[in-house]
Amino acid sequence: MSQPKHVHALNIPVPPRKELDEGTQKYFAKCDEKIGFVPNVLLAYSFDAEKLKGFSGMYNELMLAPSGVSKLEREMIAVMVSSINHCFYCLTAHGAAVRQISGDPKLGELMAFNYRAAEITPKQRAMLDFAAKLTETPDKIVEADRESLRKAGWSDRDIWDIAATASFFNMSNRMASAIDMMPNPEYHAQSR
Repeated sequence: MSQPKHVHALNIPVPPRKELDEGTQKYFAKCDEKIGFVPNVLLAYSFDAEKLKGFSGMYNELMLAPSGVSKLEREMIAVMVSSINHCFYCLTAHGAAVRQISGDPKLGELMAFNYRAAEITPKQRAMLDFAAKLTETPDKIVEADRESLRKAGWSDRDIWDIAATASFFNMSNRMASAIDMMPNPEYHAQSR
């Protein structure tokens, strides 16, 4: 087996696609078909099929499964958390998703720079305030924080989904920062 090569945008060794297991090759072919490229975050996990499967399984469950938190709102959480953590990769990738889902390029930018300036519902603001506090000072979350979400109209299951989404992106941001992961160039122009 040849030595893994470094993909410029990842700064870590990534095996050549032809050397990946069949399941990973099929997954990447599906990415190529659906979005036109393989996101660098998936390439980063390709050195270990089980880690890739775990990461993508959790991502798909959090971001695509049915929830009282809409897909747009989950993407808003991803961008806002990534803004706090200064994660260029996730800001770029998920900012593109906010622009695409909302049809509003300005909303993606506001999530990245200052969600408090965005024209969003009070319910969404409560969601983002909670996710921000969970990101910045997780040890300070108390029942009053969850109660403010309930008063805004979120169910206990929704609170779980909000917390899980914020937590996942805190982890993902740290991994992206650890390897200086750069976003795929395609994200920059999407939905503008």
